[in-house]
Amino acid sequence: MARYFEKISWEQWKKDIGNDKQVYSNHELPRRQTKYSAGYDFKSPIEFTLHPGETKKIPTGVKFTMNEDEFLMLVVRSSMGFQYNVRMTNQIGIFEKDYYNNELNEGHAMISLQNHGTKDYTVKIGDRIAQGIFSKFLTIESEEEISTIRKGGIGSTNREEKK
Repeated sequence: MARYFEKISWEQWKKDIGNDKQVYSNHELPRRQTKYSAGYDFKSPIEFTLHPGETKKIPTGVKFTMNEDEFLMLVVRSSMGFQYNVRMTNQIGIFEKDYYNNELNEGHAMISLQNHGTKDYTVKIGDRIAQGIFSKFLTIESEEEISTIRKGGIGSTNREEKK
């Protein structure tokens, strides 16, 4: 069984997040907070304020891998929705095994948050902003063998194969 989180490389961090080596070194991998938690809490590597009606793409600084018959579902923490009306623009992010180490962004998970509330929502470095839940998926019995593997990041399965 191969299921784990890891920090993106320093090179990817500099491209996606910034040049602060201390923030990179201190950034924690997702973990469950209680014995019966289903979700692994993702912490923000950046400080930001999300104003009412505003949408922002937020890096997590994390990549992950899992078994071939699994996916990671990434959702906002319930308190963000209930207390602030902040949600992910796609509501639920689904990451499959072949997203890991893709050639576009090495599998760096990003989320897009939107503030549907009436107050600013401020996040500090280290605040929990999402939770990831691993799950198995099923396929149909009559499915043809699929050999296509993801080449890039989000939306890459809609792009044509590079020639």
